[in-house]
Amino acid sequence: MGTQGMGSRGVGGNADGIGDDAVVSATGRTRDEWFALLDAAGAAEWKHQAIANWLARDQGVDPWWAQGVTVGYEQARGIRSPGQRQDGTFEVSVTRTIAGDVEPALRALAAVVTARTGVEPLALNLSAKYPTARFPLDGGEFVLASASARGAGKTSIGLTRGRMPTGDDLAEAKQTLRGWLDAVTIESVG
Repeated sequence: MGTQGMGSRGVGGNADGIGDDAVVSATGRTRDEWFALLDAAGAAEWKHQAIANWLARDQGVDPWWAQGVTVGYEQARGIRSPGQRQDGTFEVSVTRTIAGDVEPALRALAAVVTARTGVEPLALNLSAKYPTARFPLDGGEFVLASASARGAGKTSIGLTRGRMPTGDDLAEAKQTLRGWLDAVTIESVG
């Protein structure tokens, strides 16, 4: 899924902040029950999309939850490491809610990313439903800055670093991105 997808909200384990009660409420089963059912169906040999489709189509799981259960299953069975995308690369994301409107918030965030990376955004899409700025990095990696309205003059800003070749630096990358989010101040959004 892209950055508008699961992010850190995946359903893979309690580390994602979503407890089994929420999984049961949304899907009718616990993670362990889903994993046992998937094992019985032979899903450990399936591709990601086949698992998610089977959950959604054949088991009636909401597609968002099907993706999360699939990622959790893949991680639990050693098919995918935490932070690993379907293509084998790794990704980390962070978000923060600040006071201000979407467009100035994204512009302020993009300015911080440019200052920290020395790279201008490849694209700054302010008029999209989900406004973003994309920054190409060395080796095919990228940083994606996003902003979305949260109501009452608040905006959620986020950063995703993607196409990382290994998962060795995920914690460090996440800490760096958090620092960049923290550098976007209310005054800079104004």
